Amino acid sequence: MTAAVFFGCTFIAFGPAISLFLFTIARDPLRVIFLIAGAFFWLVSLLLASLVWFISVQISNKDSATQQKGLLIFGVVLSVLLQETFRFAYYKLLKKANEGLLTLSQEETMPISIRQLAYVSGLGFGFMSGAFSVVNILADSVGPGTVGIHGDSQHYFLSSAFMTLAIILLHMFWGVVFFDACEKQRWWAVAAVVISHLTVSCLTFQNPEYVGSLVPTYVILFLMGVWAFYSAGGSLRNLKLCITCKDRDFLLANHRPR
Repeated sequence: MTAAVFFGCTFIAFGPAISLFLFTIARDPLRVIFLIAGAFFWLVSLLLASLVWFISVQISNKDSATQQKGLLIFGVVLSVLLQETFRFAYYKLLKKANEGLLTLSQEETMPISIRQLAYVSGLGFGFMSGAFSVVNILADSVGPGTVGIHGDSQHYFLSSAFMTLAIILLHMFWGVVFFDACEKQRWWAVAAVVISHLTVSCLTFQNPEYVGSLVPTYVILFLMGVWAFYSAGGSLRNLKLCITCKDRDFLLANHRPR
């Protein structure tokens, strides 16, 4: 049973993201490099947030439950703000890198479009975020022990897997919306990405009331997905053409740089 839980939760959490990687990124070495770089930027942001939180805990009153809870909330907010700061820094770096690649390239167009960079970097952020969110939980799912034996929720592993899936996809959508907003200097859209990220992160404080955290998270996921779709140049017409397999250029794998 533990093996079934482990593999089931792993495929739920990472299945869609791995599929996207294999079908849209793995065949292009340049995209793979940008994805790994995005994952590294997210890792650095987590390192800084962890360092600040660790120092704060050490100098705080460890016997005060209220203070420790406040530090936990502070750590979550700080982590989100640092992640979005590093997303912006990565955007600026990619703009410089793309300009350099255009200079070296013999073609008139950029070797990779800003929309592709947004998608790839967002997926890189999501992969690393998902790995750190669920890897310890998956390790515990192998056993020994039985979830809920002391009256706790038996849906802990399953809920964690679905939350990880949502976070990975949200990072991808946030990346697309964030980069598009920076390109068009729509700072209200950047603020919307940060606020939605803060909201999703703070919803996890509802656990173990998993309905209270998962349902709003997936509502935000749907809304951000629609926003990212239109930010990437999508429309109802080309969505219909894609579903009916009449527009191959709609797929990111065949998307021409702009």
